[in-house]
Amino acid sequence: MKNNVLGALAGIALSVAPAAAQEVRFNERLDAVINRAIAEKRIVGAVVLVAQDGEVIYQRATGLSDREAAIPMKEDTVFRLASITKPIVSATLMRFVERGQIFLDDPVTRWLPDFRPHLEDGSEPVITVRQLLTHTSGLSYRFVEAPGGPYDQLNISDGLDQPGLRLQDNLDRLVKAPLLFRPGTNWRYSLGLDVLGAIIAKASGKSLPETVKEEILDPLHLENLGFVPSDTAQLATPYSDGRPEPVRMTDGIVVPILQSAARFAPGRALNSASYPSGGAGMIGTAVDVLRFLEAIRTGGGAILSRQTIAEMVKDQVGVQAQTQGPGWGFGYGWAVLDDPELAHSPQSRGTMQWGGAYGHSWFVDPVRKLTVVALTNTAFEGMSGAFPTDVRNAVYDR
Repeated sequence: MKNNVLGALAGIALSVAPAAAQEVRFNERLDAVINRAIAEKRIVGAVVLVAQDGEVIYQRATGLSDREAAIPMKEDTVFRLASITKPIVSATLMRFVERGQIFLDDPVTRWLPDFRPHLEDGSEPVITVRQLLTHTSGLSYRFVEAPGGPYDQLNISDGLDQPGLRLQDNLDRLVKAPLLFRPGTNWRYSLGLDVLGAIIAKASGKSLPETVKEEILDPLHLENLGFVPSDTAQLATPYSDGRPEPVRMTDGIVVPILQSAARFAPGRALNSASYPSGGAGMIGTAVDVLRFLEAIRTGGGAILSRQTIAEMVKDQVGVQAQTQGPGWGFGYGWAVLDDPELAHSPQSRGTMQWGGAYGHSWFVDPVRKLTVVALTNTAFEGMSGAFPTDVRNAVYDR
């Protein structure tokens, strides 16, 4: 991909920025947002990339990858991607669906005969692959549930903690937790992608990391994405929100979010015995995340057909999802913007968006041919604080 910043700025001003602000340089707006977040000690470091119609029009690495060691953030810094894993594993699944090896309406028990969670009344409903993919299975995440509930009591991992935990051990815990609702009747962000990871491995006869590499990473030449770092020196040090500055994460740290808390163990990524979480286990660079998203935006590239991508980018759930608030639904791997006015968003209808708990956000606006990736090493500010909204608004000069 080219870095033709100056040549593309005029196009951005016409297609994205309001006429009254065309004189404001695009990179200056983004620089101001990022500089302010670092100066206010809301984030420690960031890599931000913006592409329009395949051309990189903004790229910046700033702040620190490791504050205590004074290591600067670089464009090739590797991040723990958390839920940015989900779109990549979702695309991997859809490769198998295209070939007829897995069907979206397959019952999970076709692939995992012992995965049979029950409802509160003791009944055992059928859960399908599609429901795992769209988070309509009745499963949940521990960090979404109230402390002291079944997920907490069973010590279920969200794929971010408990280094060395085996996937089967976590599935054995998960299957004991009652389903929150009958599959297909509601939406709940969940460990469904971790279960799908087990299904993909079963269908391929290989490990999930091997399968993702073969099906997605190699065809797209994404050499810096994976589940285990090849060079730990390039791995960003993660931090959590704190005052007067973010707190360096250590294994076992608990970070409040919503009415609950998320448990992190940064050492998980360094432990080869940790199960490869299909929902949160990958690591990689901002550049490779951008390249993957560009393949999706342009119709699938070397990995998926245009027909499959067209299904993936549709809202498959409806208003009950509201994954990013009112106006948002959910497709196969990401939130989908149905109503920009209701969402109070400058993004176009059909925009795809998601993030990652370690402090990341991204969106793809297919109408304006915009792809934006903002990876930070600060949770949760970089994912759900003011930072991603400020970046979005700077892109649209709002």
